[in-house]
Amino acid sequence: MGMIGWGLVCLLVLGGCGGTEVSEPPETVRVMTYNIEDVRTGDVKRRDHPRLQRAATRIQALSPDILLVNELTYDQPGAPGYESGDPEGQNAQRFVENYLSTPQGDTLEGRSYQTVMLPVNTGLPSGHDLNNDGQVVTEGPTVPHSPEDGSVAQQTAEGRAYGNDAWGFGTFPGQYGMAIFVRDDLDILRDSIRTFRLFPWSQMPNAAQPIDSTSGEPWYTPDEWRAFRLSSKSHWDVPVRLPDGTVIHVLASHPTPPAFDGVAQRNARRNHDEIRFWVDYLRDAAYIEDDSSRGGGLFKDASFVVMGDLNADPDEGSLFREAIRTLVGHERVHGDPAPTASPTGQAAFPSLDPDDTARWGSRVDYVLPSANLTIDTSGVWRPVPRDTTALPASDHFPVWVDVSVDS
Repeated sequence: MGMIGWGLVCLLVLGGCGGTEVSEPPETVRVMTYNIEDVRTGDVKRRDHPRLQRAATRIQALSPDILLVNELTYDQPGAPGYESGDPEGQNAQRFVENYLSTPQGDTLEGRSYQTVMLPVNTGLPSGHDLNNDGQVVTEGPTVPHSPEDGSVAQQTAEGRAYGNDAWGFGTFPGQYGMAIFVRDDLDILRDSIRTFRLFPWSQMPNAAQPIDSTSGEPWYTPDEWRAFRLSSKSHWDVPVRLPDGTVIHVLASHPTPPAFDGVAQRNARRNHDEIRFWVDYLRDAAYIEDDSSRGGGLFKDASFVVMGDLNADPDEGSLFREAIRTLVGHERVHGDPAPTASPTGQAAFPSLDPDDTARWGSRVDYVLPSANLTIDTSGVWRPVPRDTTALPASDHFPVWVDVSVDS
């Protein structure tokens, strides 16, 4: 080969003949959140649950590298389907083994994931009369079985009475739990996981303490307020290391819906402060303390994604939407533009806004990357064409963001 030809090879392959190789483009990682709606232990133990098959189809088609699933029961004593002596928190792995690892269509491939599943506050009896109805309900009722057709089981009056006195609403322990699924070749830094399940709401400065609007008195007694936990489920910081060594902190939560709360607006106030917790975590607030008594928030140069069903839409005009607006607009957060449905997805649901993530018409599900990550593309997945006869997988749509690390 002549000198001109060799020089061309140097330019194309090495970017010159100085021996420096062309740097690899940064890896793109797909991060996704999906509320599958009240999945229970008996559901994931089956291999033919219709709604989970449809949910697994969506997950396999979108192929997330990091996935948060909301409303997957944390299996533990007192929860339906849990068998005495079994290890707790196995439902995420069951979902992988029985659904995600098996192709759900001819053009789909099975997906294998590592999982993180940790305890939550939902359905754990508090020993207090938290709904102020004059009764302290600590014994869980008989929980109806999930319908064979895969539809969501209906609540009972007894279940609601029990759930309203639990630390987080749930008709049995572990209901509406969370799980994180991580691509097998990524590294979950398990020894560095932080949880804030036990963090007292009263420890948050300027907490939005519920006040009975008819009496002007605090809704919770002093003893209840001191003990009351901020997280209706939990708040997790799960660090995941990419092959290039970059660590992304998965900041996962599922705040209570800002409804069903009466004159004190106790759920709306709690939702606000559950979201505000992440705002304070990103500014490394001194008051924060995790369940292992380690203080402080997230260091300033960290890469992260705040994700989950946050049950709040920044476009709505409620007083208690300020926290979600602050989080989306935070200087450390890539909050704009919001993921949206494709044109065909929007056409299938014309009554929804393009960024609505729930069938009832709200943006409640979020994947918010840190500003030091690059967003390559994003979306809200909606079924196209819309099949009005089939049972939906959920009342939520999957939300995903593809991010890469700036070199």
